Amino acid sequence: MEQIKELRERTGAGMVDCKKALDESCGDIDKAIELLRKKGIAKAAKRSEREAGEGIIVVKTNNDNTEAYTVELNSETDFVARNEKFQALANDILKIVEEKKPESAEVLLSEDLNGLTVSESIDNLSGVIGEKLALGRFDIVKGSSVASYSHLGGKIGVLVALDQEGKGELAADIAMHIAAANPRFLSSEEVSEDEIEKEKGVYKEQLLKEGKPEAMIENIIKGKINKYYSEVCLLDQEYIKDDKKSIKDILEGASILKFVRLSL
Repeated sequence: MEQIKELRERTGAGMVDCKKALDESCGDIDKAIELLRKKGIAKAAKRSEREAGEGIIVVKTNNDNTEAYTVELNSETDFVARNEKFQALANDILKIVEEKKPESAEVLLSEDLNGLTVSESIDNLSGVIGEKLALGRFDIVKGSSVASYSHLGGKIGVLVALDQEGKGELAADIAMHIAAANPRFLSSEEVSEDEIEKEKGVYKEQLLKEGKPEAMIENIIKGKINKYYSEVCLLDQEYIKDDKKSIKDILEGASILKFVRLSL
């Protein structure tokens, strides 16, 4: 019973699975762990075609507020997303992102996590829980003032980096705004010509159906494009705390270097 208890604590596996693994390994704890890992990986492989559309997004800011990090870990159900072991794994992976700053998902999945790779750790927990689990997106922002913000219990995660020191409160306010307003671009300069032409085409079709004169259509479209910018570009959006101001009005001379918004 002591061995079963130890094995359960070290792997999170159920009592029956632990007993079987210990019987099969003749009481060798390390071999039993390896057996459970293999079984977990095999089970995870059978679930590979399932949809892992739920999960959690975790965020963190470093001690001097110059870097912020976010990781998305996916599960099949919201029930598992609330599981303590699942959330602990997401935060363990977030710590690796902070310390190692991997350049790709492949690199992150190969990083060490308590003697296993991140990939093996995800597969192992997948076998224990009985759902497909998968690493989603992750990102890092760097700046003179950064902020991170988690919303709706980890359904939305936001990072913001500004180019001036001492602007942590401003960065936090902008992060909350981004969570609510969901901008797609920082500024209008980031919107591609193809996208603008597509929008113009839609507006023109609508205006012609409304019977607007050709001579007026061009000016009306310009106004609609400006309205489009105010909806999708962060700097042009109305600030959620004061709709008489845009985000660029509240920057106090600072510039937004980068923002990240992950959403489930």
